Amino acid sequence: MAEQASSSGVERLQSLKRRDKWFLSCGDGIIWAPPFPLMLHRPGFWDEALVYNHPFAPVFTVALVNRDGTEAPLRELNRSWQPHRITTEWHSLNQLILREERFAQPGGRLVSRWVTLDVGVRSDEVGETRYLVAFSAQPGETVNEIERLDEESGLRWRRMLFDRHEFPLQVMATLSVHGEIGGGEHRLAAMRSEGPLPTPLWQHTPFWEHWQTGESGGLRDGIELGGITESGQVYLAVAVPFDPVATVEFSLELVPPDRATAGWRGTEQTVARHGSTARLSPDPATPWVDFFDSFPRFSCSDEYLSRYYDYRIYGLRLNRLEGDCGYVRHPAVAEGIGYFHVPITYSAQCHMWETRWALTPDLARGSLLNFLACQRENGSLHGRIYTNHQIGTDFYHANWGDAVLAVDAVHDDLGFLERAYEGLCRYARWLDDTRDREVCGMYDVANHFETGQEYMSRYQVVFPHADRMGWRSGLSLKGIDVTVYAYQLKRALQRIARRLGRETDSDYWSSGADLIGSSIAQCMWDPVAALFSDVNPAAMQPTRVKAAVCFYPLLTDLLDERALRHLLDHLLDPTEFGAPYPVPSSSMDDPLFSPYAEWKGKRHNCPWNGRTWPMINSHIVEGLIRQWHRGRREVGAVAVDILTRFVHMMFHDGDVDRPNCYEHYNPITGHPSLYRGIDDYQHSWVLDLLIRGVAGLEPTSDGIVVDPLPFALDKVTLRGAVVRGRSIDIERTGHTIVATVDGTEHASEMGTPLEITYD
Repeated sequence: MAEQASSSGVERLQSLKRRDKWFLSCGDGIIWAPPFPLMLHRPGFWDEALVYNHPFAPVFTVALVNRDGTEAPLRELNRSWQPHRITTEWHSLNQLILREERFAQPGGRLVSRWVTLDVGVRSDEVGETRYLVAFSAQPGETVNEIERLDEESGLRWRRMLFDRHEFPLQVMATLSVHGEIGGGEHRLAAMRSEGPLPTPLWQHTPFWEHWQTGESGGLRDGIELGGITESGQVYLAVAVPFDPVATVEFSLELVPPDRATAGWRGTEQTVARHGSTARLSPDPATPWVDFFDSFPRFSCSDEYLSRYYDYRIYGLRLNRLEGDCGYVRHPAVAEGIGYFHVPITYSAQCHMWETRWALTPDLARGSLLNFLACQRENGSLHGRIYTNHQIGTDFYHANWGDAVLAVDAVHDDLGFLERAYEGLCRYARWLDDTRDREVCGMYDVANHFETGQEYMSRYQVVFPHADRMGWRSGLSLKGIDVTVYAYQLKRALQRIARRLGRETDSDYWSSGADLIGSSIAQCMWDPVAALFSDVNPAAMQPTRVKAAVCFYPLLTDLLDERALRHLLDHLLDPTEFGAPYPVPSSSMDDPLFSPYAEWKGKRHNCPWNGRTWPMINSHIVEGLIRQWHRGRREVGAVAVDILTRFVHMMFHDGDVDRPNCYEHYNPITGHPSLYRGIDDYQHSWVLDLLIRGVAGLEPTSDGIVVDPLPFALDKVTLRGAVVRGRSIDIERTGHTIVATVDGTEHASEMGTPLEITYD
């Protein structure tokens, strides 16, 4: 597997090839990733696409139509997926084998490209003339201003989309054909039809019965939008004669039209980019290769860890947002597909950890700057950022302080720190004013959703109806997780203020952090359970509910040897958190524990009463790595075990060729939450843990330390990392480690930290 670190971007895409995936992304906020597609057996993209968080369906399908207007059946022979394309071979009744490549291009273009595999077939051997027709059906009430674009061989229309809050977004859609189609041979048609949305069958369209025969055979050209109402569907079609030696591609482009208010690329640029009808799309692999090449290359002798590293990079680009789109002003990463395809605070911290390793820090910084740009007047932050409204954005706690310092450790920039500092100071003061009114150094959870961890005993113990509150405030719980976040935030502000030369500010934040740290160590430590705990503010006593968040103090500098030993014991205890697939979100002896995603007898979407969440594992492994670097070598074996089983869990049936990333997993069986359909969910950080835990690369204030966890691996390779402008490669063979910094080699042995200070 060591060769993977030097393989090309194309080879890395090839290594992720499989048959059971279909997600495609433009890499700019427009994706085709239907959780439960119904029409994968049809050409094109009939199932739902997303324009950020606004669904668009159907997209379009493609039919091979006979001269008499009937559809020539296409039977799927095989289908394969790579991050940049879906390749399908279709068999027609006349023995032709057609290959369709489906891919997504930057600029919101979903493309279906067609070629004949038997290139020796001549047009006169095919028999009677046939046509390739791309068609779509759009809800009639949402469509207007359809226009013919002869220069692009396409149809353009405006359509209103609605998100979960029923907030509208108008987009401009263009269905067009490109390739070797011959001058003037394409035909364009649009027509209204009453009735519900049909399946993507040609004979369900009104064009089928209008098909012309004879010398002028083919789609009846023209736009006919009559009728007494706008109800029903608007059908649109683009047709070209089928030529077995030609390459033809159909595309549907989605662009919000008003650049002034939505901040998107304008129509003029769209036309100029595509040019004439003969121009085919660029190689769909190119933007993916560029993205992969912007990250260091990693491999090791554990093929699951190696494969998952590249799979993680795929997930980041799948959910990449371009920015410059309404309230989403900066490049960032969405939390996932579906209604998660927006910036969300609880996962933005994860994206900052992972994308800091890219050659440029745009995604990492943008993941914070988007929220600071929309910061509420009172200093709080929106939980989600929608493209064109701020309704129902809610609030999530997040570990912003650590995330900012992590980005700065790789890409130092005082300008970014200044922007982050101003906004996070306001946020910290809001936390103090609203969540620690007692000035006790412990912070309130107001409802069970805002922690990102709903449906747990930790809330029920202080309020029996906490699970019925929804997003309403009223819960009163001093949360160990949010208190640790507040502590890390104030320590970060202390350090940033000093970097900015604001010594008085630094002292202020240091004093605040000291108060929180004292409260965590003294008030949130339960000596009976020998575990950290939430605190019931009514009695200012630990609740003694054992949840995975009780390990979050591992992230801090507050642990003594005795506390650390007890935490490790709890992590390893098979009756508590030492599950076969660690770490369950609630202890296995919790009275409401369920490995099956069930809460009080009902299966839920996102329960935290026992499922194993990648988000939890990321926090815990991160904490163990920090303790490792503080010289606590006893955590090494535990960190290796949890990180290994954590990553190995995220493969279907243990198949190294089928990695996944679902929201949560069964801690006993390792089975993912397939019923949710939300794969490639970027709600954790794994890439960063592999770079630091396995390769051992740890940025410091004045250089780097190379000190990997004690993985029993024969080979580990990390190439092309850049830390504060320094090029870094790491090669481990057996126990020998060689780190090359700007061409100079430094050697060490496993177990002996290699400290390299920059001049």
